[in-house]
Amino acid sequence: MGNWRVVLSLASFIFLGALAVCASDQEPTEVTTEPSTTEPSTTEPSTSVESKWGYFDGNPVTKWNEDGRTMTLITELRYTDPQGLVWVAPIGSVVDGASIPRYLWSIMGGPFEGKYRNASVLHDVAYGEHNRPWQDCDRMFYYAMRCSGVSAAEAKTMFYALFRFGHHWKFPIKRGKPVKYQGGLVARGEEIPRAIPVNPAEINQARDWISNTDPTVEQIEQRPP
Repeated sequence: MGNWRVVLSLASFIFLGALAVCASDQEPTEVTTEPSTTEPSTTEPSTSVESKWGYFDGNPVTKWNEDGRTMTLITELRYTDPQGLVWVAPIGSVVDGASIPRYLWSIMGGPFEGKYRNASVLHDVAYGEHNRPWQDCDRMFYYAMRCSGVSAAEAKTMFYALFRFGHHWKFPIKRGKPVKYQGGLVARGEEIPRAIPVNPAEINQARDWISNTDPTVEQIEQRPP
């Protein structure tokens, strides 16, 4: 009887050992998990997006000249328009707001006041240089005003008035003095004597039209007088 128990114990030991060997020969079971639907906690840095109206680099600092009418820039003002074109009013530029018809001063409160200041300085310098077509200068003035926070109706009214009554020039002309522009030489524009005085009634009508229809810059340029 005791021998029989020994035999049974030995048989059980051999059986359990065989099971352990079989288990070790099998491939481990691969545990799969469903992908997490939760976004990782870290977020990518946001990309800086420039304003649709371009951007300024610097603020103009000026000093009044002895004539009491003009100011001289003692710091540079730089503006990049929505097309990426850079407009610069360099140190030493003399400005007086004359590139903007004086009648409009009553609308905007003076060319160097408030939100119009930066755009007026750049426009004065661009009109004085005649290095680019006047149409481009007027568009720059519009974009720079919007960049400074001037409302659409005000900026478009100012743009219309400049387009109709501004001190324009021909560009380019063969007999013009060549100047450097974007790495090349172009002819300096010749000023066109303005035979059309500012018409306040026309500007007021245009302002009503702009307020009611919100036209594009292209539509303003195409509006018949």
